[in-house]
Amino acid sequence: MSNLLDETPTPAQQGFFFPAEWHPHAATWLTWPHTEASWSRERLELMMPAYLDFIKAIADSEPVCINAHNELVMQQARMRLLMAGANMDRIKLLPFPSNDSWCRDHGPAFLINPAKKERMIVNWGYNAWGGKYPPYDKDNLIPTAIAHYRHLDYVTPGIIMEGGSVEFNGAGTLLTSRACLLNKNRNPNLTQAQIEQYLRDYYGVQQILWVEDGIVGDDTDGHIDDTVRFVNEDTVLAAIEHNPADANYAPLQEIHHELRQMTLLNGKPLNIIELPMPDPVVSDGQRLPASYANFLITNKSVIVPTFRCAKDQPALDIIEGCFPGRQIIGIDSTEIVWGLGSFHCLSQQEPGV
Repeated sequence: MSNLLDETPTPAQQGFFFPAEWHPHAATWLTWPHTEASWSRERLELMMPAYLDFIKAIADSEPVCINAHNELVMQQARMRLLMAGANMDRIKLLPFPSNDSWCRDHGPAFLINPAKKERMIVNWGYNAWGGKYPPYDKDNLIPTAIAHYRHLDYVTPGIIMEGGSVEFNGAGTLLTSRACLLNKNRNPNLTQAQIEQYLRDYYGVQQILWVEDGIVGDDTDGHIDDTVRFVNEDTVLAAIEHNPADANYAPLQEIHHELRQMTLLNGKPLNIIELPMPDPVVSDGQRLPASYANFLITNKSVIVPTFRCAKDQPALDIIEGCFPGRQIIGIDSTEIVWGLGSFHCLSQQEPGV
């Protein structure tokens, strides 16, 4: 479909907005891991069982669309999925080329206009978290490939923006972090005020709330989807570390302090529910960005990363209390997080309208 021109009214002016993740999905999008960009060949084999469990869990709830690079990768993915017992009637493999697997960040941002029963895509720029992991040229083309596949108009703001850096309540509020969005490795020529205007214009929000930073080991410079997640219009799950000796103690305490100062558009303070951090996950001396907050909400479930520790079940219980009517599915993400992300990072929801 067409790339809307600069003189076209912004998506917000046209009545489009990015809905909350619990809005009904038409599908969830993934990008199949096929290179050694995030996992070595050996690590890829170790993470694959959990990745396949993740796909099967999504497919139990809604269709899954997978960017699978080329025909060979599509064949390999189909064989793995069939052997794992996945419901292939709910899974669509597409030969859209990619460099890496983090669809939350390189995938499209789907906007909806419920009044007109219309959707569109925002084709944000993507530079692999500040140019850290070239090449990323194929990843940067995925939103337009999906727009053409879905026959949707798309708009290209011309700035860098990653899906994991923003969190929405569906009622006009966006949460993000200064460490990421104001980092000079993304949009060095833009001020905070200019970035906020882009967020209003292209995500259709009215309020931007800022926290300072993210968790240790997060190579994205502080993505919000590891620290604070909306579970309804007024409530957030916020990661907390109670051990003062842990490196995440200070940044997460600061985030909670900032959250307590916030007021939503309806005048209410945020309802903050504490979500424990897992025990540290360390590999080859490196602290990995393990967080229960990196869950994915689907139409029927919430898929939560677990990390083989005693805090797994309490975290699942807390999340279950926030999502009545949805099944809470814990999947071991210890091998997946070696790639420096988990289930939310790997996926991008496509809302229905």
